[in-house]
Amino acid sequence: MTRFRLMKSLLALTALSLTGGMALAAKDPFKHTRDVFKEAYAEALAQPTDEKKDSEALRSYPLYPYLQAARIKRALSVATNELGPVDQSAETFISYYEREPVGRDVRGAWLASLASRQQWQPFLKHYKDESASDSLRCQSFTARIALGQTQDLSLDIARQWLTPASLPDCEQAFTWMRAQNALTPELIEQRVRRALEINNPSFAKQIATSLPPDRAAPLLRWAALLENPQKQIDALIASPALEVEPKAQLAGWSRLVRADSDGAIRRYENFVRARKLTAETASPYALALALGLSWSRRTEALDYFKQVQLKDFDDVAREWHARAALWAGDWKLVSNIIAAMPDQQRALARWRYWAARATEKTGDPKLARELYESVLIDDNFYSIMAGARLDRPVAPHPEKLVLDQAQVHRMEQLPPMVRARELLMSDMRNQANAEWAFGFDQLMDSARTQAIHLAARWGYYDQAIATASQQKVFNDYELLYPQPYDAEVLSAAKLTGLSPQLIYSVMRQESLYRRDAQSSAGARGLLQMLPETARRTASKWKKPRPSADDLFNPVINVPLGAANLRGLVDKFGGQTIVALAGYNAGPNAAARWMPSESLDPDVWVENIPYNETRNYVQRILWHNVVFSWLKTGEPQKVDGWLARIAPLSDSAMLGLAEEGT
Repeated sequence: MTRFRLMKSLLALTALSLTGGMALAAKDPFKHTRDVFKEAYAEALAQPTDEKKDSEALRSYPLYPYLQAARIKRALSVATNELGPVDQSAETFISYYEREPVGRDVRGAWLASLASRQQWQPFLKHYKDESASDSLRCQSFTARIALGQTQDLSLDIARQWLTPASLPDCEQAFTWMRAQNALTPELIEQRVRRALEINNPSFAKQIATSLPPDRAAPLLRWAALLENPQKQIDALIASPALEVEPKAQLAGWSRLVRADSDGAIRRYENFVRARKLTAETASPYALALALGLSWSRRTEALDYFKQVQLKDFDDVAREWHARAALWAGDWKLVSNIIAAMPDQQRALARWRYWAARATEKTGDPKLARELYESVLIDDNFYSIMAGARLDRPVAPHPEKLVLDQAQVHRMEQLPPMVRARELLMSDMRNQANAEWAFGFDQLMDSARTQAIHLAARWGYYDQAIATASQQKVFNDYELLYPQPYDAEVLSAAKLTGLSPQLIYSVMRQESLYRRDAQSSAGARGLLQMLPETARRTASKWKKPRPSADDLFNPVINVPLGAANLRGLVDKFGGQTIVALAGYNAGPNAAARWMPSESLDPDVWVENIPYNETRNYVQRILWHNVVFSWLKTGEPQKVDGWLARIAPLSDSAMLGLAEEGT
């Protein structure tokens, strides 16, 4: 690649953005060239290719730099130790695309290649610390050592040393620090403590071995408390004189509570006595136990909350204290806990709603009605519940984001936005996101909300919703609640008997309409199906066995996801709220959360111990109201959501247990 060709490509891109961009809204001027690009890009990823074969149309295409970048990265992957033409190509490319995402991507690949070949001089010349990964930063230390540029190096390495996780690329730098006697016991101890504070005892022990025994001992005891809390807490009870750091002792106690709450209850009094804890110093231990019991919906939690000092209550502790009181049905206590909350916390819709419920239960229906009324103005789960308690249909409060057509048109012509759209249409989602962010950062503040309209126009729904959230635009429901998969959703609704509105609600929450969505756990597609769950569901519903990649196809994913949800609804006795919790957290988790006696649904949802799952259920119920309102244009009856949560039958529990084995 020559410098002339790179400059020509850059000028062509600029010209296209100023002239061809105006046609984007009316037609697709790049359709043929895009197909050629996609074929050439796939080929470039697989093997070295020759740019001499590229047509003039391809060279003028807005994504041509991405093809050049792919070729450079492919050549770098097989580069020899000596500097060569590919290094010149990378350097030239970066000089033109320095600020753009594609340039940053090539810089990272080139620096990694230079480091692997120990070409330290050009590495340092092009290295930028502010955008470097941990790996490249470590390699920069190695480069400075190799070139003798060690002024202030020990300070820079020391900052990286304190990362509480393994950094294999930094080992050479750490070895140099040891040779300089700069890796002091103080630095080693700091890293060990950071690892312990994030509950990484195995790594902490590995680092602590280089400390003097007397300095390592308390840290190793901390690690032991995290790894085997029951044994170590018993040792502390048996040996009252055994010294242990308060932070380590509390960390071990907290781990015991999570691992064995009954065991913690049995040991609590003996532990307090043995460790000579006062009411004040015992308070954090009582709180740890109270929280653990409340997450398990144990009524004993309230006994331990009583032993917590006021100073130890933070927002989370107050929330779970209130939830424990709700589960126990102690409405007077609920009212007192909410009254004692700080103004900002108490003003949240969540706690205004529960204040209304507590007021109603303790005999003041007039004040309760006023509080419910105050919650109705919020658009969320609690306004649904307030409407149900008032026996009043609920409608969202739409706030339309006015479309500025001219501004959106100008925005659409910006080179980063042209590239983002083309990347999106080329199934290069990660690169599209990077270009979108690059372009968005260049917008004036007054234009940024209009970017929501632009993303929605492209069908870039996840970006539209994310941008709206960033800009605090929540209530343009027509814009932010699209329904782009009607055929698949209606087919799934017909198959399962679930409402299209509920299926769309799950889709919006699961994937934000991304058919290519993939979670860290391996769930795929619009309704985030795990391959094994999808295959099991397909078998039950007599559908073809899907491959993992089939789950990116909406025609396959949506019916299977809906069928899976339908199965959960049936397993949980028609209780959709519980089924939704099971869809997110797994059916066995939802089964563990079932009450022993029937319970109000709002109390049950509030006490879901996983924050993610609680928010998930609450948001889907609100989405369902919005989609139903969009369909009918009428306020929605919501009293059906007040059906009490009933315990599972023994046969249902057995079925869930057998399925989980």
